Formats: sequence, C-alpha cells, structure tokens
Amino acid sequence: MANFSLEGKIALVTGASYGIGLAIASGFAKAGATVVFNDINQDLVNKGLAAYEAEGIKAHGYVCDVTNEDQVNAVIAQIEKEVGVIDILVNNAGIIKRIPMHEMKAAEFRQVIDIDLNGPFIMAKAVLPSMMKQNSGKIINICSMMSELGRETVSAYAAAKGGLKMLTRNIASEYGEYNIQCNGLGPGYIATPQTAPLREPQADGSRHPFDQFIIAKTPAARWGNPEDLVGPAVFLASEASNFVNGHVLYVDGGILAYIGKQP
Repeated sequence: MANFSLEGKIALVTGASYGIGLAIASGFAKAGATVVFNDINQDLVNKGLAAYEAEGIKAHGYVCDVTNEDQVNAVIAQIEKEVGVIDILVNNAGIIKRIPMHEMKAAEFRQVIDIDLNGPFIMAKAVLPSMMKQNSGKIINICSMMSELGRETVSAYAAAKGGLKMLTRNIASEYGEYNIQCNGLGPGYIATPQTAPLREPQADGSRHPFDQFIIAKTPAARWGNPEDLVGPAVFLASEASNFVNGHVLYVDGGILAYIGKQP
C-alpha cells in the first residue's frame, strides 16, 4: 500500500551504526527513505557507513553527541543544507548501566538520563522548527519495556525510559496541531551487541540464567531480532500512522501481556 511508502522522505536515526538503529534505518531505506545517521565518534560512523554500503544503501553519516546541544544544532543545520529537511527522527541512541541502585554513583545515573532522556529532548527540539514550518513530521522515540516495568540493576535506565514515554506523549500533545506525530517504539529483549552478555552460554554449555528467564517469560519463547522492529518502525514513520499520536507500540513478543507459566 502506498501509505506505507517512505519515498522522498529524509530519516535521521541517532546512534544507528549497528544494532537496532541500523536495522530500522536500513528498513527505512528499503521503504524509499534517504537515511541519515549519527554516532559519537568517526570510527563508529565509518563502521555504520560500511554496514549500509554492504546492504547497497547510500547513507549519510555524521559525528554528533546527542547530549551536546550546540553540536546537535550545528549537525541538524548541516544535514538540512547537505541532504534536506528531516521528515523522520528516530531517537535510538542510548546506553544502559546494569548496577544495583545502592551501588550506583549519582554521576552514573546522570549519564544514563543525559543520553537516554535529555538526548531525545535535544534532538526533537532541533528538528521541530522545520517540521512545524512544513506542517508535517514524525518523531519516534525508542522507549523500551522498562518504561512500564522495573527490574533489578536498571534504575537509571527505567527512569530514563519512563521519562521518555511521557516526553513522547507531551510532544504529541504540544505539536499535533502541526501534523507532527510523536510515538514510541518499545522493544522487548532484542538480540543485539548490548544484550550479548545476557545470552552467553555458561561454562557447562547451559543457557545463561537471564537467557532462560527471558525465554520463559516471553510467549514467543525467543529473543527478538532487530528486524522484528522494522515493520512497526516503518508504520510509525509513514502516512499509515497519521492519526496515531502519543502511543507507545511495544514489540516484545508478548511479555507485557503475560503473567508467566505456573511453576
């Protein structure tokens, strides 16, 4: 259907050198969009450019720290000059620190909040004026199930993602009249380099205890793949979602709907 097409659109995906960001940006390119991405240093940008080229995608990569407002404003201006006005922003860049809360330093907590919550605020703020001017735009925030659930060792991440869920709703509320839709994508447990330590086999060859836990708690009985997020992301980036605003679409294999098997 034509309303799922991204032909003629320019999509910026933050932190999209690998993993979920790379999968979403590649999906956008296959749906017709021009892909722009950033990362924190030139090595990661080069890694991303090589990955897109291997898939036959011409991507535009920029070095930018999403927590640095001056850098972000300069890069957005550069992208608008060199590529064009951004139609779609995906706030994908993020980190997690798995540390028990009583052992976590305030500086570590602030770093997670800065990248995972302040970064999306700064990025959205930078693209909104041009979106308002053209009376259209899509902002997709990668929220996570941890905007709904708590778990040991992820206090900062859960706080950031919960805040990002509410920022998503507020952007939708404040800018919907400009035909700008802001929605969240909430991945479940996805097999990426970030989650690789949780899936490493034990010395005896058995599954990692956390791996076993996730398989048992997921009706799909598997981890998600980055590709599982592509269809939902394309939907939220396309005209098909023009009346969907302030929503978080959870792509979690059913975890949030499931109480778990009786022992």
